Amino acid sequence: MAFKTDIQIAREASKRPIQEIGAKLGIASEHLLPYGHDKAKVSQDFINSVQDRPDGKLILVTAINPTPAGEGKTTTTVGLGDGLNAIGKNAAICIREASLGPNFGMKGGAAGGGYAQVVPMEEMNLHFTGDFHAITSAHNLLSAMIDNHIYWGNELEIDERRVSWRRVLDMNDRALRDTVTSLGGVSNGFPRQTGFDITVASEVMAILCLSNDLEDLQRRLGDMIVAYRRDRSAIYARDIKADGAMTVLLRDAMQPNLVQTLENNPAFVHGGPFANIAHGCNSVIATKTALKLADYVVTEAGFGADLGAEKFMNIKCRKAGLAPSAVVVVATVRAMKMNGGVAKADLGAENVDAVQKGCPNLGRHIENVKSFGVPVVVAINHFVTDTDAEVQAVKDYVASMGSEAILCQHWAKGSDGTKELATRVAEIADADMANFAPLYSDDMSLFEKIETVAKRIYRADEVLADAKIRNQLKEWEDAGYGNLPVCMAKTQYSFTTDPNRRGAPTGHSVPVREVRLSAGAGFVVVICGEIMTMPGLPRTPAAENIRINEEGLVEGLF
Repeated sequence: MAFKTDIQIAREASKRPIQEIGAKLGIASEHLLPYGHDKAKVSQDFINSVQDRPDGKLILVTAINPTPAGEGKTTTTVGLGDGLNAIGKNAAICIREASLGPNFGMKGGAAGGGYAQVVPMEEMNLHFTGDFHAITSAHNLLSAMIDNHIYWGNELEIDERRVSWRRVLDMNDRALRDTVTSLGGVSNGFPRQTGFDITVASEVMAILCLSNDLEDLQRRLGDMIVAYRRDRSAIYARDIKADGAMTVLLRDAMQPNLVQTLENNPAFVHGGPFANIAHGCNSVIATKTALKLADYVVTEAGFGADLGAEKFMNIKCRKAGLAPSAVVVVATVRAMKMNGGVAKADLGAENVDAVQKGCPNLGRHIENVKSFGVPVVVAINHFVTDTDAEVQAVKDYVASMGSEAILCQHWAKGSDGTKELATRVAEIADADMANFAPLYSDDMSLFEKIETVAKRIYRADEVLADAKIRNQLKEWEDAGYGNLPVCMAKTQYSFTTDPNRRGAPTGHSVPVREVRLSAGAGFVVVICGEIMTMPGLPRTPAAENIRINEEGLVEGLF
């Protein structure tokens, strides 16, 4: 049986004009700033006008550690949102925008899949409404202004060896990880060693996703530390006088994007920090706006629950005053088999024993999410090769953990495949069973916060950090940053820092390689193991198969 590709399904979608989608949420057409016929930004004036309304219920979708078998977290987020609407609920979806890096690399896009997609899929996975370009431009404007300030006499007495602000690019390009700038003589400035991160790792991205409005955005941009003097005192973006111009570049990008699912339900797609190197959640302004307009808001946090959900709870919810009513953990039979030791090539054959051996990975995520005081439901994202016995094995295991697992077939059936999940999630959300609390308090030391996440979420025995890192954390505490949460940058493939250790390992250590203060965003980035803030392309990049065909249509995006 030949299945249609995601892009074929998306192309056949019966889209409605974006004004009709806005009307479902009570957004009048004059408050929509259209980008073509099928996408629009929601005006800040409208957002301001709904702030006195009560909030709907917030539902987080997260997952087990990703495997090459694929879990379908975004697909499930979209499927659940469609399912809630199909059973008569007023629901909206909030997801992140796609980065060009993984689109042309190996991970693919971020619009869901099968019959549970957000459209227009092609535009969303390419330039969309230009938000990422605006973030890249604002970030690099600051870089240019820092080097320009040094060139024209360095009135602020910046120590050129201690410029911490790197440049960004929305592409996987390992050649730019470590660079030297300003070669070529006096007129080009003073040579220094620096590097690039991918745009989704930019502090500007994090700030856009955590700001409430333009005034908050500019204040946070001004708070960013970009360099230090010889006496180690900090230089801020506002000292460079860059915060105003950066805000101007980000004015339109700050407004949430409204699009639709294949079933013409509203979806906000805004912001895009990766969860393995940043905080991994869509924007606060999109989530808060959706909560004012819908009774149920389904959002996702990137990668597995050890990364995305942990940061959603400890960073986004803490900063924005949000509290989830329920959490859905996505798992697949195929991934359970991989965690149980089955090779990718052998996943098609029934192997109940391997499913059972792999379930502890799922079990640990369930325990971890419950530790935040939020009820958990498991969504088994169905694949055609799954057997009844394998599905039952997952259900039995989840039941033994005190939760329930529900089989979902949204990839093949759209909302018809998620009505059972939607009904149960709505019941749990309406019952107000959640008693949400972050994992650690603001007043714990920064190193204690790192240890808390490492020991309680990753189940590590210890955190390995040399004196230089511990002293740096202490200096930041002395400077008044000790109350910030920590944003762990770690491989998504394992609870450990070794991407090849599947399952639910214990008895491991978490080595901390570097720490970075994001004073504007309001967290400390903790870089663990070998994780890179500028990824590279794989041996065979997806870009090799992306082209425009004879009909003028894009092929190869997924």
